[in-house]
Amino acid sequence: MDIAPTSTPSAATSPTQAQGARSALSSDFETFLKMLTVQMQNQDPLNPIESSDFAVQLATFSGVEQQVRTNDLLEGLTRSLGSSAIARFADWVGKDVRGGGAAYFDGAPITVATPRIPAADQAELVVRDQSGRAVDRRPIDPDGGDVVWDGLSVTGQPFLAGFYTFAVEGRAGDTFLGERSGEIRGTVREARIGEDGRAELVLKDGSTVVPDRVTSLRLAGS
Repeated sequence: MDIAPTSTPSAATSPTQAQGARSALSSDFETFLKMLTVQMQNQDPLNPIESSDFAVQLATFSGVEQQVRTNDLLEGLTRSLGSSAIARFADWVGKDVRGGGAAYFDGAPITVATPRIPAADQAELVVRDQSGRAVDRRPIDPDGGDVVWDGLSVTGQPFLAGFYTFAVEGRAGDTFLGERSGEIRGTVREARIGEDGRAELVLKDGSTVVPDRVTSLRLAGS
């Protein structure tokens, strides 16, 4: 089954937003100059405004303008780096990847690669829904390995379609030894630039996974 990261990354500034910021800044800068001119024309000749005050106002606004331009340059650099990453992951298309994240359940069983927790003599697969709530628990081999989750409740009813994450809890007797994440396999359909400017892999069901969360890569179906 396919993988998707559970968290959401912050969105990068879009070209439309950047263009709007530049247009607004240009308009405000012209307005500032007009106001400055009117201020100079109508100042009290007996108590004129210090020229240093005008210089401070102009320098402050120029600083804001420079910051916007710097942000535009950084945005372009981020996109350029993201494009290079696409080429690096292009040969992953059509291959199976394994990594942490959420799998999309649509009624078909999901194979989960479970880790071994050292010293554990008991282990339990914990299944959580998109809200993080544990919806299913099943005893598994504490030595780890592939486990098939059929997506059926104790009454035999299938869980709702959606994204689910998997973890393994280990115990030695009554002592809780901790929890480790399970991993899911999926076939890569596309490599692209995400909204945050980073490369991401699109899997065959439309889910996405960030390349740095992938721990295994192999030929599809092998």
